[in-house]
Amino acid sequence: MIKRLSIYLLAVAAAAALAVSAASASSAKAKVHVIKSKIVTIAMHDPGCHWFADHGKYYRSASVRHGTIFRNLDEAALIFKGKGFTKRLAVGKTLKIKKAGTYRVTMVKQAPDDNHLLLIVK
Repeated sequence: MIKRLSIYLLAVAAAAALAVSAASASSAKAKVHVIKSKIVTIAMHDPGCHWFADHGKYYRSASVRHGTIFRNLDEAALIFKGKGFTKRLAVGKTLKIKKAGTYRVTMVKQAPDDNHLLLIVK
């Protein structure tokens, strides 16, 4: 009887882990928010630490036009990485990205559970 109960609890735990994994995968495929502003703010906001801020809402992924300016209002410097491109943006400073491409934005000394921002420049 104890073995049967153990197997049952193990099966329930496995099913719960699978459900959490599926939920994470679906949230990872969230739509990319299109930002039309010429200046985009990256701001501190919990949970997740840093976000693209647009009209009072926060996004982990964004698409902008080339020539967009980014303003760092986060709590630490940010690192923008793309193909052949790495720039560090200090707090309170701005950065203009002219080249189209896909960029990852992370914070210096970022905690493992903080957001990793996805930026698409067209």
